[in-house]
Amino acid sequence: MSIPRRTILALAAAASPLAAALAQGTMPKLERKANYRVGFAQTESNNPWRIAQTESMRSEAQKRGDQFVYTDAAASAAKQVSDVNSMIAQKVDLIFLAPREERPLVPAVMAAKRAGIPVILLDRRVDAGQAQAGRDYVTFIGSDFVDQGRRAAEWLDKAVSGKARIIELQGTTGSSPANDRRKGFVDYIAKRSDMKVIASQSGDFVRDKGRQVAEALLQAHPDATAIYAHNDEMAIGAIAALEARGRKPGQDVIIASIDGTRSALQAIIDGKMGATVESNPRFGPKAFETLDRYARGETIDQWVVVPDRFFDRENAQQFLADAY
Repeated sequence: MSIPRRTILALAAAASPLAAALAQGTMPKLERKANYRVGFAQTESNNPWRIAQTESMRSEAQKRGDQFVYTDAAASAAKQVSDVNSMIAQKVDLIFLAPREERPLVPAVMAAKRAGIPVILLDRRVDAGQAQAGRDYVTFIGSDFVDQGRRAAEWLDKAVSGKARIIELQGTTGSSPANDRRKGFVDYIAKRSDMKVIASQSGDFVRDKGRQVAEALLQAHPDATAIYAHNDEMAIGAIAALEARGRKPGQDVIIASIDGTRSALQAIIDGKMGATVESNPRFGPKAFETLDRYARGETIDQWVVVPDRFFDRENAQQFLADAY
């Protein structure tokens, strides 16, 4: 009986060490070298947080003498998949990926794995049901987004004495920060009978879109007494929306947010914002340290947690100069 050529090729591929390793769930190895060619697939560059993250990564690569292959997906998951495929074709040593959305970027992660290129996720995850740290990619380096949402809710609870009608400005739909920051916040206020989210809509982490969404929701819900924004850019947009309606942010409507940008700290100092939970964008040192540890064959935790501070009226001035 003759065996089809396609079957023979498949069997030969399966017999290769790389294919066998991948079939068993083993991660591609990273050769120890003096310098690396690394890819960084950024999701977008339309806000201070992303710009600070990219600069931190680029600066660290330059400091080490590594070649830095950078792409900007311009807020498109489809383009980001294409960007990763381009890095695979260029045969970079390792890919740092900040996934725009959890599910659409899974194929890119798996394509890199099949090509024998390790991937480290930065600041956002991919769907854990389809790809897992330690098996399909090295690790996730990032903040605890659920805890960020919880901390924002805890501060707001105290600021409003447990009573508020809240507008929520969500981040990018389908992204892990938006999903988790909502969960942390909502789970906390579920224990408070007089704290209600009366309206919730995505502002896509963008200042002007956050302003537009806030304008619409404030018009529909003039009785709102608090705003919870998934990032500072949308919170700044909400401040503009409130002022356009003749309302005083920080007095008529209390605002809590996440990121810790310089603009947010200044808004806190000015009394227009109540508090912001830091989401540290300076990933460079931790990212490249993790690359080195992986190349040395060390065991990497599935989640490398980035610690975050908390800013309010008590310390905003102190940290303003250091903010991005």
